[in-house]
Amino acid sequence: QVQLVESGGGSVKAGDSLRLSCAASGGTFIDYAVAWFRQAPGKEREFVAAISWRGETTYYSPSVEGRFTISRDNAKNIGYLQMYSLKPEDTAAYYCAADKFRLRRTEQTYDYWGQGTVVVVPS
Repeated sequence: QVQLVESGGGSVKAGDSLRLSCAASGGTFIDYAVAWFRQAPGKEREFVAAISWRGETTYYSPSVEGRFTISRDNAKNIGYLQMYSLKPEDTAAYYCAADKFRLRRTEQTYDYWGQGTVVVVPS
């Protein structure tokens, strides 16, 4: 089964950009659809973006569409979340998730999760 490790979080100013990475090991990366979720302090975890196995299909939450881009490099076993024009409301722990058979916006879909990386955008 696949293991996922996120990296790239940090504290940035509003309007800045940041790229998160999700490194996969222990499985064949192209076998998994990949998604990003986030959880802000005191709130439930929410869907951010998802990408299909070969990257031809992507989904975004309305709150990030046009500002965030999800991508993957199957040769390197890495998924990415490029974030532009960051806002204070983007402050959250960001989680990478993967599933072999489904590509959906619901967290219950995904069987494999990373430990998260924190993004802080002070107001």
